[in-house]
Amino acid sequence: MSNTPLLLIEDLHVSVADKPILKGLNLKLDRGEVHVMLGQNGTGKSTLAYAIAGHPSYKVTQGKVWVDGVDLLAMEADARARAGVFLAFQAPISVPGVSVANFLRTAYQARFFGSVVKAAEKDGGKGSGFSVMEFQKKLMAAMKSLKIDPTLATRYLNDGFSGGEKKQMEILQMAMLQPTLAMLDETDSGLDLDKLQVVGEGAARLAKEHGMGVLVITHYKRLLNYIRPTHAHLLVDGRVGVSMGPELVDELEAKGYDYIKNAYVKKSA
Repeated sequence: MSNTPLLLIEDLHVSVADKPILKGLNLKLDRGEVHVMLGQNGTGKSTLAYAIAGHPSYKVTQGKVWVDGVDLLAMEADARARAGVFLAFQAPISVPGVSVANFLRTAYQARFFGSVVKAAEKDGGKGSGFSVMEFQKKLMAAMKSLKIDPTLATRYLNDGFSGGEKKQMEILQMAMLQPTLAMLDETDSGLDLDKLQVVGEGAARLAKEHGMGVLVITHYKRLLNYIRPTHAHLLVDGRVGVSMGPELVDELEAKGYDYIKNAYVKKSA
């Protein structure tokens, strides 16, 4: 097994609209690990995820990010996605006119066959290895496993979906695309307890089955009842102020941010 970290971040600085948000963040995440990023509003949790994914509004001004030993910052956003970097959004957008099945088929082809165009060009599509029937079987099996209504596959992506259904679509994408690095940005936001359990347990199972690295961004403990982290980090003013095991989640829940910052951050400064 390779000793290269799945995700390695060194001295990352990121600005949004010329305002510095991340100010020298360091992080190492290995295969099969689940890391949770905790912190108060404005500390840079979502900024970290968007910068890794390649959102153009999040400008990396300094530092390095490697995924599987490859310089991620040298890649465009679509290349990062094809390489297995996945971001589940806090507020997934609707795509009227594009069905769930068609959206996922296009993404699946791009992820595993290079691109939709290349797959179609190979021997008229016959030699690409892509089979619409096999894809459909995988899609239906994934929806059944994740307890997702199969009729949603024919509807336009997230168009008229409830908040819980939108989050289920994010986990369905994880199941079909099997990313190397999955980032969940406040996926628990707006979920009732039943949908939270379905989404949380689904993400946890996928992480275990496929050995992906997972970065969970959240304010709350409730999602972590279903996705138990191996590592927990507290962001303070754009940097990782505290790194511990999952016990940090429980301590934060019991004692609050101020206590943790006073107890640990100043001591390690």
